[in-house]
Parts: sequence; C-alpha cells; structure tokens
Amino acid sequence: MLEIKNLTKSYDGKTNAVSDLSLTINDGEIFGFIGHNGAGKTTTIKCVVGILAFEAGDVLIDSKSIKEYPIECKKVIAYIPDNPDLYEQLTAIQYLNFISDIYEINKEERKELILKYAKVFKLEDNLNDLVSSLSHGMKQKLALISAFIRKPKLLILDEPFVGLDPKASHDVKELMKELCASGSSIFFSTHVLEVAEKLCDRVGIIKNGELITLGTVEEVKGDKSLEDVFLEQVDE
Repeated sequence: MLEIKNLTKSYDGKTNAVSDLSLTINDGEIFGFIGHNGAGKTTTIKCVVGILAFEAGDVLIDSKSIKEYPIECKKVIAYIPDNPDLYEQLTAIQYLNFISDIYEINKEERKELILKYAKVFKLEDNLNDLVSSLSHGMKQKLALISAFIRKPKLLILDEPFVGLDPKASHDVKELMKELCASGSSIFFSTHVLEVAEKLCDRVGIIKNGELITLGTVEEVKGDKSLEDVFLEQVDE
C-alpha cells in the first residue's frame, strides 16, 4: 500500500532531515514509526502525504507516485497531524459534512458513520457546537472522526495519542485494529513505546534522518522491551 523509496529531504540544501529512507507498508498492516524529537518522523510523513517536496526518491501510494499523481494518492489516504488545524468557524457536524462532500461519501452512509464514531468518542452532544468552542482533546477526536468516516486505504497519523484521555486512546487503538482488519494500512509515529509494542505489526526506528532499525516488533525487541531497544539505539 505504501512504498517509500530512497526518500531524501533537506531544508537548507546541505543537511538532510531525511536521508535515503526506504520502507514498505503492506495491506492490513499497522506500522509504528519511532524516533526522538527532530529525528525526521514528521518530515517523512509530510513528504509521504504530499505536503513537502523532496530532493530524491519517491513515495508510492497504492502503486502511484505522490509526485506524479498527487490527487489520486490523496483520495485513498487520510492524514491527521499531531496538532490538526480545523475550520473553527464551522460547527462539528458542518466540518464532518464538508469532509464527506470532498471525499464523496453519500448522505446515508455519512450519517451512519458520523453517528457511529461520534458515539465512540462521546461527541454526539457536541456536533452542533462551533469547532472553536471545543477543547484540544475534542478537536483531536473530531479530526479522527473525519479520518475514519473516509474508510481510507492508508491512514497516516502523527502522534495520534497526544491530547487524548485514556478512554479515547483505547478507542483509537481498537478502531485502528478494525480498520486494518478490513484490509487498510496504518502508518503512525509515536513516542508511546508501550503502545507501539502492543499495537504494531512492524516498527521502524529513525535517528538523525536515517532508518536504523526495521522489522516485526518481536524481531526488533528480542528478549528486551521496545523501550530498552529504542533507548540503546538512539543513545549510541
């Protein structure tokens, strides 16, 4: 579903924020992207979703290049950044209908899906509230609802558990599993290593823009915890 091929990105033309990074994420897979602050996680993600141009390499989504077919690629993905910017002058339901219109979700299906996920995240009583009046955590939940109603082939999340209460975090993990069980794939960055260890099929560790470890959770951690392995590698 997602193939990153020798991706290289520099902001100043001298120092690479991401250097010759390659990895593949398969259908139905949950992939955890792990690294310290400034390691290159968010830069990689923004290149993958077409926000940032890059100097070398390519990103293939559903076998199409994000550079050559940006619209086709974006039709099959949903991306939630770590601090999503929403249209604050809209109500929550207007925002979800706006997203549904863009992705051509018919009115019957969107109504069912919005209600389903609003109940999961306990936002059904806030759908008529202005986005500007919602708390940070509620805005995060609204952004997640806007992603899940699309039933994306590829869901990309940058630190999805930041700002969520424990119940919402649990619900997101269950929804991620449900989405992948239907054949979709998930690529997400996280600092919460216990979550990555329990949730992911495979993980990659990035350090200074380079992918230094890649494999299944069991392959990467061996008889240690994922946290121990991560700390050993990034402190080298």
